[in-house]
Amino acid sequence: MFSKIEINGIIEVKTGMHIGGSSAFAAIGAVDSPVIRDTLTDMPIIPGSSLKGKMRTLLTKKYSNAMPPQCAEEDDERIKRLFGSGGKNASASRVLFSDMMLYNMEEIRKYGLTSATEIKFENTINRLTAVANPRQIERVIRGSQFQFSVIYNVVKEEEILEDMKILSDGFKLMEYDYIGGHGSRGYGKIEFQNINVKTVIGDIKDDILNQCVELFKEV
Repeated sequence: MFSKIEINGIIEVKTGMHIGGSSAFAAIGAVDSPVIRDTLTDMPIIPGSSLKGKMRTLLTKKYSNAMPPQCAEEDDERIKRLFGSGGKNASASRVLFSDMMLYNMEEIRKYGLTSATEIKFENTINRLTAVANPRQIERVIRGSQFQFSVIYNVVKEEEILEDMKILSDGFKLMEYDYIGGHGSRGYGKIEFQNINVKTVIGDIKDDILNQCVELFKEV
């Protein structure tokens, strides 16, 4: 059967988030570590690859029977089935994660802000000399919202609910972890809001789709 299910909603940034962009040609005095931005609007984005990669990593740990695998080819079969795998038994991913664009810049401006990012100064201390090495890290500010869309390609009807359960677990795990860099310092906590699950291509039985909707109500 050829069908597609879309899971969409809002990601709200709960603590300053840093997903790095290129600083190869930064001028003297510029930010040491800028965030990645959309070329067209110059607004910060969340790359789909960042969300997909972190979610897969967390799910791999959850669904591993022993130590987490050292490479993607050693992941649990359910994870490989959903996120794809390479090697001799290569398979395509069933889930497509779109890049996420800033959604609420107009609301941010109402607070008197002109940018959705801030500059945070961090120090690393040389343990031998006790000399501080300051650096400037750009972060997406708390309260920023991004629209997300994940497309699930139906391959086997009997596997839809198991795949959706794994995905909903991934959403929950993300809310108790972080996205981007410097998570151990408090960066990158996010929350999923207004999650909607719907069939966009083909036909899915109502009872199956309703169960999918219920799974994401638990996020």
